[in-house]
Amino acid sequence: MNDLRQLRHFVALAEHGHFARAATAVNLSQPALSRSIQALESSLDCQLLERPSRGVSLTAHGQLVLEHARRLLAGSRALENAVSQLGNLQAGELRLGCGPYPAARLIPQTLGQFSGSFPKVRVQLLIDDWRNLRRRLLNDELELYVADIREYGADPQLCVTPLQQYPGVIFCRPGHPLLGKEPLELNASLDYPLAGTSLPAAINQAMQTLTGRAHPLTIECDNFMVLKALVSASDALSMAPWDVVAEEVLSGSLAVLNLPLERLAQSSAYGLVSRSGRSLSPAAQAFSTLLQEVDQHCAALLPAHRHQSSR
Repeated sequence: MNDLRQLRHFVALAEHGHFARAATAVNLSQPALSRSIQALESSLDCQLLERPSRGVSLTAHGQLVLEHARRLLAGSRALENAVSQLGNLQAGELRLGCGPYPAARLIPQTLGQFSGSFPKVRVQLLIDDWRNLRRRLLNDELELYVADIREYGADPQLCVTPLQQYPGVIFCRPGHPLLGKEPLELNASLDYPLAGTSLPAAINQAMQTLTGRAHPLTIECDNFMVLKALVSASDALSMAPWDVVAEEVLSGSLAVLNLPLERLAQSSAYGLVSRSGRSLSPAAQAFSTLLQEVDQHCAALLPAHRHQSSR
């Protein structure tokens, strides 16, 4: 059986695409790295690299081994991490993911409290859409994440804990031309760009029907901070759950429109997601418990959304 060092060397070579750079990354000489890769090929009885090649090109076997090697290495790292944290959250790491809306409020608030309680746990946070987060979780690149869960259904590979729900709103800058013209018809909003994160299939289909557009979003971006800055600086409209724009709306830096389109935003569908049948590391368990406490506390404090007409 090949050892994890050879797999680590092979993954480094695949990721760097060059023997010299990969050798530097794993602190080996180039001949030593080459011997390690040859030993791995010998133990697996297959060719992993195309030869000759100007760079590093993987064979079909190489692609398959790369996929499994990454999972094995992630599993090894998770085991070491869990053992180091057992009964002592003064070490190790926590690999988290979140969607763009939780990244705007819930995750920063939870992470701030978590890091205050466990300052020596190293946290890696990935912000991505729900599709990529699921893939990364199943590849053992993440231990848990928070994102929109409405597309998952009864996925046997996932353990999903629903979180608080918030109504969806359409928001704009305070001086937007549509403010003061309410009640509004949908056609009025179609004259302005609509920006948003990638949409769940059901909402995308409903918006296609309502707007008559094959691509309802004029601007698609999964960084919600960018979307808020865009709306503040232009006549673009955007949609979001109430909790992530409430502070700005209440302070007057953003405004909410009463549009027929608003009902398509429905409500948020955040969920805490981990691998089914897998126990969480102590750090992940502590973060999960804290996040649910923060979620409930914030929901109790956040004022309910009521449409505010311009005055």
